[in-house]
Amino acid sequence: MPADPDDRALVTGASSGIGSAFSRALRARGARLVLVARRAQRLSELSSLLGGQPDVAVIPLDLSRPDAVPVLMAFLRDRGITVDLLINNAGVGWTGPFVEQTEESVQQILDLNVRALVGLTRALLPGMIKRGRGGIVNVVSTSAFQPVPFLNVYAASKAFVLSFTEGLATELKGTGVRVQALCPGLTESEFHETAGTDRVAFTRTRMMSAEAVVAQSLHALDRGRPLRVVPGWHNRALAGVQGFLPRSLVRGVSAELFRPRKDR
Repeated sequence: MPADPDDRALVTGASSGIGSAFSRALRARGARLVLVARRAQRLSELSSLLGGQPDVAVIPLDLSRPDAVPVLMAFLRDRGITVDLLINNAGVGWTGPFVEQTEESVQQILDLNVRALVGLTRALLPGMIKRGRGGIVNVVSTSAFQPVPFLNVYAASKAFVLSFTEGLATELKGTGVRVQALCPGLTESEFHETAGTDRVAFTRTRMMSAEAVVAQSLHALDRGRPLRVVPGWHNRALAGVQGFLPRSLVRGVSAELFRPRKDR
């Protein structure tokens, strides 16, 4: 959590799932917050639950907009808000063959999962380095560890985020800024209904609660390690096994697990 009482934690995608769980867990630790998400009503309800102003600021904003990062930075600057912990959680994805997805949906995945995350990190990082403290948690996914047919663009975007985060962590050694790549597996959230992953075989497997994912993330962040956090022993085991299997086999199994079922 932020080291100074005047600093804040900024959580994107805060209105549900892992983002909401981060917001509640950080507030319980005494952190002051800036919550960002598209749904104004959800943000207002969450802010009220967490105590409201002045400790919880909200900005309803679609981060996939081209001007989203400048708009958000202006919001922070106008209110004199310093961000000491950035939780890059906002993300979107859709299930189905790549050729059947619209150009708009593909672009939204890239804009939100990649462009907005990199832009917000770039905008807030210089201040953290100057102050000699801070933290960045990029919410990735175990889908970053292998190609995932039928969830292709989403998984590829998360592979980018994982590589970006690990490279950034090396660049920031000695600056006082902590970096974490949080790689949850199946997590209880609204993502599955939105993305259509509720129609695939993979979602029949074990899910973790968002609260459990966040608890492991914050525990690792408190200790300053490890860089890559994979919550849940079953997710760590699956990720480890993949390293010993032929890539073609991994792709084939992923395709069968994420192929949309015709009966839904």
